[in-house]
Amino acid sequence: MTKSAQAVWDNCLSFIKDNITPQAYKTWFEPIKVVKLTDAALSIQVPSKFFYEWLEEHYVQLLKVALHKELGESAKLVYVIKMENTYGNSQPFTEKIPSANRTSLKSQEVDAPLKNKNPELKNPFVIPGIRNLQIESQLNPNYNFDNFLEGDSNRLARSAGMAVANKPGGTSFNPLLIFGGVGLGKTHLAHAIGVQIKDKYPEKTVLYISAEKFTQQYIESVKKNNRNDFIHFYQVIDILIVDDIQLLSGKAGTQDVFFHIFNHLHQNGKQVILTSDKAPVDMQDIEQRLLSRFKWGLSAELQHPGFETRISIIKHKLYQDGVEMPEEIVEFLANNIKTNIRELEGAIISLIAHSSFNKKEITLDLAKKIVDNYVKHTKREVSIDYIQKIVSDYFQMDVDTLQSKTRKRHIVQARQLAMFFAKKLTKASLASIGSQIGQRDHATVLHACKTVDNLASTDKQFRKYVEDLNKKLTV
Repeated sequence: MTKSAQAVWDNCLSFIKDNITPQAYKTWFEPIKVVKLTDAALSIQVPSKFFYEWLEEHYVQLLKVALHKELGESAKLVYVIKMENTYGNSQPFTEKIPSANRTSLKSQEVDAPLKNKNPELKNPFVIPGIRNLQIESQLNPNYNFDNFLEGDSNRLARSAGMAVANKPGGTSFNPLLIFGGVGLGKTHLAHAIGVQIKDKYPEKTVLYISAEKFTQQYIESVKKNNRNDFIHFYQVIDILIVDDIQLLSGKAGTQDVFFHIFNHLHQNGKQVILTSDKAPVDMQDIEQRLLSRFKWGLSAELQHPGFETRISIIKHKLYQDGVEMPEEIVEFLANNIKTNIRELEGAIISLIAHSSFNKKEITLDLAKKIVDNYVKHTKREVSIDYIQKIVSDYFQMDVDTLQSKTRKRHIVQARQLAMFFAKKLTKASLASIGSQIGQRDHATVLHACKTVDNLASTDKQFRKYVEDLNKKLTV
């Protein structure tokens, strides 16, 4: 590699960097390596044929201007495609673009031969169960907006989902990250958005996939040495829905490949929808560059449904199944199964089944038996309000004092303990915990949890506080 070739390319990059977005520059120009300069022909190395085609289709004019500034009107650009396998070793071949396909920067039509080619070039990755070029969406039509009932606990997420479904890629909600605890409807809402998009825009390619399945496919692509094909397949999707994105935690290779796919989709106005059991700020072992992208759009939390919403869910389920149930039984179910919509629907199904199979009328006693069995085998999740009350009682203060702005040591410690147990015993986000315990932010909650951990390991008296409260809250 000659110094002059590097100098020419560095000058070109300076010009290019000033004329495109930082994300586009990082994705499409940082991976390029300069090879040599022969007369007025600059050779650059790109990682794949798709990469070369993308540059030709989207940045040929920019490259033309940059090279003309450095090498004059006779400048040429030669691409060298050097595929890299996923273990970091070069494959034993280097493919040069034939001279007929070299980019002559004299012409405005240099990229014409590459346009309108067989689209299979950009979609060579065949996933089992998904036909090439006729991608099955993997959506469940039973999960739709009609049976996703709106309430205070989900209004923001549902409204944002409707907006995205009506204008995918055209709202500021990109990506749309839906997060919340188990059984609150994240997967249902994600499917509902995809189903509505397919109904409204049948020409768009929609794909729903779990993060676990995505990871398995990536590992398989590594084994078969077709990582680039894997990336290219996902880059043709118009609306990508990834469920349980937090499962990428600790998987550096999968995170890296998802980062490149995400960048490509986002830059091209494609819609990304993610679900997670926690907010981005609470995700562990996810690269910072990915977390920052998760925050580009909207993060909408699904909270535990309120009493009225639970009543609506029960009545809607009964209506669907053609079953009538006394109002007192409906209210009993709504009062006793509070934290999980999936469990609530499961209890209704069990109640109807017991009544039908045993030819018994649905009574309050039968409902109590079903709920007792259901709740008995389900880990009870305490509320943040309950935690604050127990902690306040333990330290002989009222909840208002616990939530106050005072910096008195014993009150601060009580508040930190409440935050610690709220994080440990509930599925609420750090931001949600902070807002309910004295209008604090997520950083304060994070600091409180670390402080409790430190004090419990160094201070004998404080460790007793933690043990006592743990017994009271987990009985």
